[in-house]
Amino acid sequence: MTGEIYVRAWQRAFVDILPQSHLDSMDVGAEASAWEPLLRPSRWPAAGALLAEDDHAAVAFAVFSAADIPGSAELATLYALPEVWGAGVGRRLLAATTQAMRRADYRNASLWVLAANRRARRFYEAAGWHWDGTVVDDPSAGLALPKLRYRCSLS
Repeated sequence: MTGEIYVRAWQRAFVDILPQSHLDSMDVGAEASAWEPLLRPSRWPAAGALLAEDDHAAVAFAVFSAADIPGSAELATLYALPEVWGAGVGRRLLAATTQAMRRADYRNASLWVLAANRRARRFYEAAGWHWDGTVVDDPSAGLALPKLRYRCSLS
């Protein structure tokens, strides 16, 4: 299910950001193979994944782990099916993930978001995250797209 969530979220969120040919070529099976191992609780509570379900099916997932900065966690990903956007699923999943990071004794958290993804930036800002001024280029989609590092205090 994570592959479908990831692909469908990308195809909707990045329609005006990434080339349509890249979005059309995304493969649910390949993405599921990449994300499924991260959903195993083997590193819990220091790192892990949380799923949001609706009617016994996953509709969103988030993954976190230790960041390069001591005492900090990184929210590696948070994706939801487009049909649940705006319904509070992402907000509740982010709150649960933030709480899990606190329970793992992290003091701060960071995440990366594409600069052009204004919807995601508003989502994180509404939850108390802020851009710390750091920008890197992300070549993962075959383009050099600027990503911003957002941070929040967990204390």
